[in-house]
Amino acid sequence: MDYSHQTSLVPCGQDKYISKNELLLHLKTYNLYYEGQNLQLRHREEEDEFIVEGLLNISWGLRRPIRLQMQDDNERIRPPPSSSSWHSGCNLGAQTRGLKPLQEDTPQLMRTRSDVGVRRRGNVRTPSDQRRIRRHRFSINGHFYNHKTSVFTPAYGSVTNVRINSTMTTPQVLKLLLNKFKIENSAEEFALYVVHTSGEKQKLKATDYPLIARILQGPCEQVSKVFLMEKDQVEEVTYDVAQYIKFEMPVLKSFIQKLQEEEDREVKKLMRKYTVLRLMIRQRLEEIAETPATI
Repeated sequence: MDYSHQTSLVPCGQDKYISKNELLLHLKTYNLYYEGQNLQLRHREEEDEFIVEGLLNISWGLRRPIRLQMQDDNERIRPPPSSSSWHSGCNLGAQTRGLKPLQEDTPQLMRTRSDVGVRRRGNVRTPSDQRRIRRHRFSINGHFYNHKTSVFTPAYGSVTNVRINSTMTTPQVLKLLLNKFKIENSAEEFALYVVHTSGEKQKLKATDYPLIARILQGPCEQVSKVFLMEKDQVEEVTYDVAQYIKFEMPVLKSFIQKLQEEEDREVKKLMRKYTVLRLMIRQRLEEIAETPATI
């Protein structure tokens, strides 16, 4: 790839821009991190517009079940994948293991244990049983789900990816992801968040470009990840607040006590100031009242 000097600006949000040269430096670092993997990003020029494209890893962070389409007629029925194909990534709590993100551009959803029963390997089904089960299944890009359990919650922290470019906004990426898995829920129910290991959570705005945001955050998902979450279930956590999240309760209480003491001092200081001002005003009013009126 050619990372030669560029001077024009690239939009990274509403009224936000980054120089092409700076973005290329971030992109070079990103691709060096994923060297030899298909998570590397490409860039091109199209009608004087700088475009980056490639796979974006997105972690599932849903607390409520999603609804899958009951029909998927466009997909050809294929045998169910092995159990290992359901595991499409690592969760946020497994960061010390040094796991690398998923590199396949294949739709995969990992169910939580509470959503569907675990298959017993020792059970051998007859051909008639297998035909009956197949009639009660439907395919989502080759992955089979029982239609009776089409409402389920993807395992928290499991990872999927979508192929996007740097001109796609947050709503466009959301719609693409939901369509990839034939999810019936409206894209309006969800949002994308950049979640840091420190606890900081930053919601991507509708005018943001998720791929640009990922590049600027850096490639390492042990530092930050892009999560799909419900809008009404998650609150943003600023960097300042995130610094206190991991403290023990006694430490936090001592912080609150110190802040309370500082607030009390400031209140007393203001009260003294305005008490003095009030006395000065009254004294002046009395002086004016005692002065005889002149004709």
